[in-house]
Amino acid sequence: MIKLKTDLRPAALCEVRVTDGYCKNALEKEIAYLLSLQEGRLLAGFYENAGLRTPFVRYGGWESGLIGGHTLGHYLTAVSQGAVNPAAVEPDRKKLLQKAKNIVDGLGECQKAIGTGFVWGAPKRENNIEAQFNHVERGETDIETQAWVPWYTLHKILAGLVEAYKLTGYAPALSVAEKLGDWVYARVSQWSEETRKTVLETEYGGMNDALYELYSLTGKPEYAVAAHVFDEEELFGRVLSMQPNVLDGLHANTTIPKFLGALNRYLTLHGSVLMGEKINASRYLRAAVCFFRTVTTHHTYVTGGNSEWEHFGRDGVLDAERTKYNCETCNVYNMLKLARGLFLATGDKRYCDYYDNAFTNQILASQNPETGMTTYFQAMAGGYCKVFSTPEQSFWCCTGTGMENFTKLGDGIYYRNGENLFIERYLSSVYRGGDVEVELTCGFPYQNTAKIKIRRAKQSFLLCLRLPDWAAGYPEATRNGASVKLLEGSGHVTAAVKEGDELTLTIPVEISMQGLPDGGNAFAFRYGGVVLAAELGSGEGEMETAGVQVTVPSGAPQETAVKVNDLFGLFEEPTKFFTREGENFVMKSEPPLAFVPFYSCYQKRYALYVRVKE
Repeated sequence: MIKLKTDLRPAALCEVRVTDGYCKNALEKEIAYLLSLQEGRLLAGFYENAGLRTPFVRYGGWESGLIGGHTLGHYLTAVSQGAVNPAAVEPDRKKLLQKAKNIVDGLGECQKAIGTGFVWGAPKRENNIEAQFNHVERGETDIETQAWVPWYTLHKILAGLVEAYKLTGYAPALSVAEKLGDWVYARVSQWSEETRKTVLETEYGGMNDALYELYSLTGKPEYAVAAHVFDEEELFGRVLSMQPNVLDGLHANTTIPKFLGALNRYLTLHGSVLMGEKINASRYLRAAVCFFRTVTTHHTYVTGGNSEWEHFGRDGVLDAERTKYNCETCNVYNMLKLARGLFLATGDKRYCDYYDNAFTNQILASQNPETGMTTYFQAMAGGYCKVFSTPEQSFWCCTGTGMENFTKLGDGIYYRNGENLFIERYLSSVYRGGDVEVELTCGFPYQNTAKIKIRRAKQSFLLCLRLPDWAAGYPEATRNGASVKLLEGSGHVTAAVKEGDELTLTIPVEISMQGLPDGGNAFAFRYGGVVLAAELGSGEGEMETAGVQVTVPSGAPQETAVKVNDLFGLFEEPTKFFTREGENFVMKSEPPLAFVPFYSCYQKRYALYVRVKE
């Protein structure tokens, strides 16, 4: 058995070019949307608050409310990712880079005019651009008149600046981020413990995560100290206790980023010396591990999504909470970040299993492949269709994370461990890093082989391939046409390769079924790693607005039930109960039910869970 090390590093976005046809279209649609937006309009509120004249007016939707400015942070990250993405065409990459620079420079102008390091884009209240922060410190959080998650909004701005610097190397981005970090440190240093507790009761995104990133780039201890202020020790302790229902009632997308911060505290500070004290941050890794395990074990649907009306419920209560308000897309965006970080910290391939599933069946499923618009919720109850954002009148949180999701489609595929190369997702792509170039061609699950060509390599190395949890059997491999014995260890199979080699990996794929802890006879079906959705007819219908200007389908859920002639046979070999027709499947049931990949189902009403009776 081979024992794999955990000193992994992910491939940079600029090193991976995704060639998969579906993903190429997704990237093209996202870039077209990003290029259609005017950075001047995203900056308009910032200029207004800084007392600077601008010919632009802010966008509508959420951007016109007290959360205004959050989209700019996501947008800055997304255009920076697009600017270095080798799958984007060069003219578009140049345009995206210029947009990133324009935003950074614009924020720099506003920062200089204000003079405190602070920048802000939401409409001003009480003639004070910091009024929302004052209100939150007093526990005043009416989202129409007082405060709508200002620290959450600030996190998006700070994270965008940090990512712009890390990805493009544009130095002014770090300068603006540092000044903003100085403002944060000065403000939080004045809090009493009572004020701190009051502030942390309101969603603040991943402020600790972003501040740890800023510390890692600058080495300034003030940023780590400020990050500690946002670490919720009591919450971490409760999750570490692994008591039942520890997440019940918590807002999911408020909670997940807190553990991203905990994990980053471990990754950034473990074993380091800060202010003369050696840091032991292993507790924060354990908290992140326990949280991830709790979410994926007790609160996650077949797609990798979670939550109902944005909240976690009681452990294992999933079937009872299947509605049209499930699986907020932002949650999975953050869970993917957590899975990726935990894989880097532990080397446990189960985190890559989650990443693979949630990327394919929640993230890819969140975009309309014709328009590039993205979902807020994805219904787990049957009979609904997906509802997508609008180009200039939504600007939901999931619109922003959607911008990021589809400009980093190559993330999480390749990792390096010394000279060894890990492939954790089977998605057609090309990796060019250092002196190694590898081309991966595959079409899972419909073609169950992956071909890996070693285009360039200075020396031989180990190719480490994830054994996916959806595999229906042990893989076989050939190297240059001859059978090769694969060595197994830590959830991977490995083979030595050199320049010019071509390794072909064949993984058996079948249909599987997955139930719910409280679901009785409700089951979802997968073909390999792809979740299947039963098509229930046209998705055209009336919509309604729910919550904070979020559009959802109207109407009642449609229970989908079928009968089969041998229920136990279905449990044992579900593949025998389906007839494949290209990428579609027809269930041998009464009535017959047609299934398609969930990610491709964007115009039809659907059911992911089907009641099956004998």
